[in-house]
Amino acid sequence: MNSTSITTKAPATELGILLRYWRDMRGKSQLELSLDTGVSQRHISFIESGRSVPGRLTLMDIAQSLDIPLRDRNSLLLASGYAPMYSESAWDALEMHSVTKALQRILRQHEPFPAVVMDRYWNVLMTNVSAPRFFNCFIDMTARKSPRNMLHLMFDPQGMRPFVADWEGVAKSLIQRVHRESVGRVVDEKTKKLLADLVAYPDLKTQWKAAEGPSVQPVMPFIPLSFIKDGNILNYFSMVTTVGTPQTIAAQELRIECLCPADDATERLHVQMMVIR
Repeated sequence: MNSTSITTKAPATELGILLRYWRDMRGKSQLELSLDTGVSQRHISFIESGRSVPGRLTLMDIAQSLDIPLRDRNSLLLASGYAPMYSESAWDALEMHSVTKALQRILRQHEPFPAVVMDRYWNVLMTNVSAPRFFNCFIDMTARKSPRNMLHLMFDPQGMRPFVADWEGVAKSLIQRVHRESVGRVVDEKTKKLLADLVAYPDLKTQWKAAEGPSVQPVMPFIPLSFIKDGNILNYFSMVTTVGTPQTIAAQELRIECLCPADDATERLHVQMMVIR
């Protein structure tokens, strides 16, 4: 064996490792990624092996094809020697003013039903007036520390859990939502920690951490979330809104969740409950 054959394969770089990770995450071969992006399979192979560094535009085309979250696109850029493209400023930073104003408008328009704005880890950042009033009909929200986390609120035996009808079904569906709605469909370390904290509550099944589909499909076009109040069942479903074509990390990771009555009886009972409150 001659010396030249020993050195033809360069060691994988951080960029190559990251690109291979995301390609595997999306279940795409190098050929499939080549067909999606117009970048030759040979070039993609060279990038992953550390023999080539793509141009900035080519790298972002690959990232777009792999649906890589903006936060992780910055990591790809840094690994390639480029400056990050996407701002990592806070959700309430000045550059987010137009987005937060729009969120406030949506929150107001959803009265008298609860609506909240959350980050990627289900921490509540903003609410309309009705959200805390609604939950205060069941528990003392002032006793819960800020920032309040919606999943902990639902799973905690000292929170909303005793008032949730079909608790096991709801808990499993929420665990599935964590997997399904994670940014970029990737469960990162903080999300894994959140899941571990949830299944640590009493009577939670560890297998619910798996992103399995529901065993029984509901007849309704959504999975209802029902609460028990004074012997009455109130049926709701949620609508989730995200920022379209986000250009900052904060904008991509925000979402607004609106609780909607699932039937006329619930709507009437809800309005009465909020008036009494």
